[in-house]
Amino acid sequence: MEVSSILNYYLMKKHFAFKLLLLSKVILLMVFSILAFQKEGADLFSVFIGNILTPGWNAQFNLDFTCYLILSGLWIMWRNKFSSGSIILGIAAAIIGIMVFAAYILYLLFKEAGDLKKVLLGNR
Repeated sequence: MEVSSILNYYLMKKHFAFKLLLLSKVILLMVFSILAFQKEGADLFSVFIGNILTPGWNAQFNLDFTCYLILSGLWIMWRNKFSSGSIILGIAAAIIGIMVFAAYILYLLFKEAGDLKKVLLGNR
């Protein structure tokens, strides 16, 4: 077996690339959020809702994005059988987005030792 095959097997087995992608998303969005907050303040919701109420591609994108956020929050709640903690985390993920959702999936990958079935389904 050649070195690249061994390295590729090890990296994929441990979900290294996926973990790196999740971590980079969290960091990137944190940096962008800080910059946006410094430039425009905390008035995210009026801008977001204002874009949705104005027909066009910004509205379409924001509405589509909102659907993804709600779905990610519902999945977190469902995965954890709608426990009180999962409801709080799901709402946070639906509001904050990938900073919570990617961090949660990253946490699950470590907690479940990379078992994607357990990551996705929990104890079902």
